[in-house]
Amino acid sequence: MLIIPAIDLKDGKCVRLRQGKMDDSTEYGDDPVAMADRWVDAGARRLHLVDLNGAFAGEPVNGEIVRAIATKYPNLPIQIGGGIRSAETIEAYLKAGVQWVIIGTKAVKEPEFVTEMCKQFPGHIIVGLDAKDGRVATDGWAEVSEVMATDLAKRFANDGVEAIVYTDISRDGMMQGVNVEATAALAEEGGIPVIASGGVTNMDDLKRLATVADKGILGAITGRAIYEGTLDVSEAQAYCDSLNKA
Repeated sequence: MLIIPAIDLKDGKCVRLRQGKMDDSTEYGDDPVAMADRWVDAGARRLHLVDLNGAFAGEPVNGEIVRAIATKYPNLPIQIGGGIRSAETIEAYLKAGVQWVIIGTKAVKEPEFVTEMCKQFPGHIIVGLDAKDGRVATDGWAEVSEVMATDLAKRFANDGVEAIVYTDISRDGMMQGVNVEATAALAEEGGIPVIASGGVTNMDDLKRLATVADKGILGAITGRAIYEGTLDVSEAQAYCDSLNKA
């Protein structure tokens, strides 16, 4: 399992939202590249970037910052989400040095788009499923659909999606613990590796997640916890590495 620090970009700054609400954000720094330095120095082997403005605008807004981080760390795997709704956007991010793009809203509204992008950009597509009570939310979590996350995962099972980033909205940014059961169920039923997101607060959460890692849990994204200091990136990754060797 990997520990994947999240850098959420809003108006050029590093922030964290509570339950995806743009008007309930905490600022953690005005230099995202320096924040990337911090997590790389701590031993992170992948970064999760989110263009929050882009998620609401439907197109990249903080793209230059993403490019700057990817340029500084050409060998560091980076995944980016937020406002990715066209082949042109995906191509631009991949050319900038990003390894994976995360398709969220469009994956729910136009599943065939994911199928097509997997063909155009094989090995570079991740699907972001953000769910509330098991139902997928879209448009920066502003809308909750009737589509079940597990059903959508099954829909993409044969498309070549690299992974699913699964976020339990009710827990995101609330530091209430990760929804281990729902995450494991999605990995098992969907047949695609899952990256857990939302509510990873401390080592206990990681240990609980590790008990279901064999179901297909690729890693865990963590945000507020590493900014608030309830989880240490170095310690967390060392723990995961010890599991990998076991």
